[in-house]
Amino acid sequence: MDPISSVHNPRVRQLAALRDRRERARTGRILIDGAREIRRAIVSGAIVEELVVCDPLCTSAECVETLALATRGGVPRLDVTERVFEKLAYGDRADGLLAAARPPAVSLADLRVPAEPLIVVAESIEKPGNLGAILRSADGVGADALIVADPRTDLFNPNVIRASLGTVFSVPLAEASVAAVIAWLAARQIAIATARVDAPTLYTDADLRGGIAIVLGSEARGLSDAWDSPDAHPVRLPMLGIADSLNVSVAAAVLLYEARRQRGAPASRRGAAANHRPSTRPPAAPRPTIANDAAGGTTRRPSTRATKG
Repeated sequence: MDPISSVHNPRVRQLAALRDRRERARTGRILIDGAREIRRAIVSGAIVEELVVCDPLCTSAECVETLALATRGGVPRLDVTERVFEKLAYGDRADGLLAAARPPAVSLADLRVPAEPLIVVAESIEKPGNLGAILRSADGVGADALIVADPRTDLFNPNVIRASLGTVFSVPLAEASVAAVIAWLAARQIAIATARVDAPTLYTDADLRGGIAIVLGSEARGLSDAWDSPDAHPVRLPMLGIADSLNVSVAAAVLLYEARRQRGAPASRRGAAANHRPSTRPPAAPRPTIANDAAGGTTRRPSTRATKG
């Protein structure tokens, strides 16, 4: 069968409409650009419903391998011309593959994490590229989940998928209101470290071991007042120049990798590095913790650490 050559073809128009957030919400479908991202979606178990192929552009080894993987999995194929592919592709992506898929569930009630998880919480992040970059760092450190609180952009915006390099399909995800996220963390006795520019404690002095959520706020406003509570422990990154803060995705990377350094080699989703060297940093002093008592209530153990200004 000849490839579709008209940009007005009904199937092409349906696929192009998935660039719009409202259409993604209405149909429950997303569009994935790029062979690498599609392969990661398939390997992670996402439901890929249709593969758009432009043979003249599918020349890289990665494209050929992803096409073969999708074909073995029985994914229906739609062949298009270069002109049609250009209409469907995001930005300058032109490696010959697109896919329509069903995104994984992102309900907080369905999120499962291990004991003592490392979680990153992103509140009201507005720029999809920043959210995608945070996902790359979360994947890189073997974080157990990313939770979006009060979302301002959908998790499967094409630029989130692109900026995350497809790790949006590998990191366990959830989204909910700020209040629901705080309640969910409290119910699981997960400590909270909030990124604040005016925090008294440097991030390197904070204890980021054990079950912990690293919480970051929006690009423009930072964290909301909802995170100001005795159970939240503010930390700051030193700013020695004229700027008062880092890009939120950069701050997330610094904090997550400090947490990974303190926690040592993980039993990660992909396996720990064989040549990991344990940290020579002395053990951090205990932070306030919350533990269940026999009756199902809570008790507090005060921290012995002095904060540093």
